[in-house]
Amino acid sequence: MNDDIRDQLAEAERSFEGSPGTIEEGLDVDDAELVQLRRACRLLEVGANLLDRGYYTVVIESAFVAIERTIQFRLIHDGAMSPSEVISSHRRLYQRGAEIGLYDDAFGDDLAELWNRNRTETYYRLGIATKEQAKAMYSLADDIHRHLIDMTRVSHECLCRR
Repeated sequence: MNDDIRDQLAEAERSFEGSPGTIEEGLDVDDAELVQLRRACRLLEVGANLLDRGYYTVVIESAFVAIERTIQFRLIHDGAMSPSEVISSHRRLYQRGAEIGLYDDAFGDDLAELWNRNRTETYYRLGIATKEQAKAMYSLADDIHRHLIDMTRVSHECLCRR
């Protein structure tokens, strides 16, 4: 790599060190569960905007991540995971949601298979994302989000509802 890119890498690394800078509006909360909830809201918002602009691959990506952030929100909210816990396996995250009754085991397995078969394919360009896929994934993510949020005492904290 040339020196300019190395300098940019060093600058990027420094930006993550030390005290935070300007925090994204809406994510300036101290509660870990609300951070996850609001991240999901932001991902859904950007997904809706990019769907209309034809960025189908990004919409699919944001839909999968919004689903996972919403599940993680509920796991923290319901006391099924600590805010500092990291679940790096997508399949394990979906299983944990089933274990605490957010949905049944079959639905969790279906989510994991959807991620495994389709997200990987579009992400690594083994397949090309389509408008129909992006719309279906966005709708799924939005419906899961609303369903899992509506069952909480903090549904008023959802940025999607403002």
